[in-house]
Amino acid sequence: MRLPLLTLALLTFALGFTQSEDEKQLRAIYDAALTQSKAYDWLNHLSNQIGGRLSGSVQAQQAIEYTRDQLDSLGLDRVWLQPVMVPKWVRGTPEFAYIETKPGRTTNVPICALGGSVATPDIGLKAQVIEVTGIEELEALGQEKIQGKIVFYNRPMDPTSISTFRSYSGCVDQRYSGAAEAGKYGAAGVIVRSMNLRLDDYPHTGSMSYGDTPVEKRIPAAAISTKGAELLSTTLKLNPEIKFFFKQNCKQYPDVQSYNVIGEIRGSEFPNEIMVVGGHLDSWDLGDGSHDDGAGCVQSMEVLHLFKKIGYKPKRTLRVVLFMNEENGLRGGNKYAEVAKSKKENHVFALESDAGGFTPRGFSFDTDEANFKQVQSWKSLFEPYLIHLFVKGGSGADIGPLKDENLVLAGLRPDSQRYFDHHHAENDTFEHVNKRELELGAATMTSLVYLIDKYGTVQPTKIKG
Repeated sequence: MRLPLLTLALLTFALGFTQSEDEKQLRAIYDAALTQSKAYDWLNHLSNQIGGRLSGSVQAQQAIEYTRDQLDSLGLDRVWLQPVMVPKWVRGTPEFAYIETKPGRTTNVPICALGGSVATPDIGLKAQVIEVTGIEELEALGQEKIQGKIVFYNRPMDPTSISTFRSYSGCVDQRYSGAAEAGKYGAAGVIVRSMNLRLDDYPHTGSMSYGDTPVEKRIPAAAISTKGAELLSTTLKLNPEIKFFFKQNCKQYPDVQSYNVIGEIRGSEFPNEIMVVGGHLDSWDLGDGSHDDGAGCVQSMEVLHLFKKIGYKPKRTLRVVLFMNEENGLRGGNKYAEVAKSKKENHVFALESDAGGFTPRGFSFDTDEANFKQVQSWKSLFEPYLIHLFVKGGSGADIGPLKDENLVLAGLRPDSQRYFDHHHAENDTFEHVNKRELELGAATMTSLVYLIDKYGTVQPTKIKG
């Protein structure tokens, strides 16, 4: 019995020592993030000196040049720009809309064009309104009731869902496909309730698609603020004959060249195993894109900065990738994956931050059971920092195209209760990001990357035939 007991004692000692070392390393990461971080200053510049960074815009190019220069200043092993063609959609002059209860009696309401929409006629569009709560109602109404009218999609986000992202996904189809579907029944245009759990006067934009609808048959689409939607719905119930007027001047131009921004620390032991951290550098044009996704970009940059600060040299190659064109095309994420696969690069881990700069709660993982169990074994290391959420689920849109059976994908999950108050709206601005919360998110990401780097990922056992 002596040998097994001795072996068990040695194993217990070794595990305890490793745990202690990991605790010290995470403490060093969090201390450095809360005292020496550059993330908040980087975000200040992106938000307040550059502003909204819609793909193909001058501001997007300025953000590319700024972040490249900042990564260069960190003394990384390599920094480069990866060319990618992106769509160029321009909003034009501010949109205008009103509810007309009778000729000459109008009430203005806040709207904004959905990203990718066509413009209204130069004189605007005025028509009667038909309210629905989803695309599925169109078929029952039929062309006779829809022809020549403005379809008003008024399905709100589900307030009973604690996961606000689940609530968002439950109604975003009306924004994305609403115009294409309403156009099939002869609608003149569509107005969509903003994807927002709060009642306010901010219309929220977002991407939409016409599918295979010919250009000449495309109808204009706009979002209306939640308070505007409530007013329109109530007014319709009182008087179904009211009319709605809106004018927007947006335009789609030919694709233009842009770039993903990439920085790299080469691995000291396994340089051919690549870990990625990233966010998307583009944003919508209404606010300055601080939460979506300036926060994710600077947190990802901060991972490499923190490793430099604490003197940790990763065993595996670590890349930060600032993806271009997540909002209205996902061209950057697709291009990065295309190049990686063409070069036969071995990506083992990818982590994305694209859920705002609020207090971090944990991570969601897109991986197999063996790797998920390994991650769960690290939960106690994160508990002192109030990080408790380790769940299976999605990761991130930009790292999704990299997916294969050997790759562990993860997404940072901050508290989401306030995220959709700002998402794609004019109030997604710098003052709504808390410095400490932003830094805690960066430290949490860095800690997970450290553990993945130290212990590696669990590779599937291949059965010999």
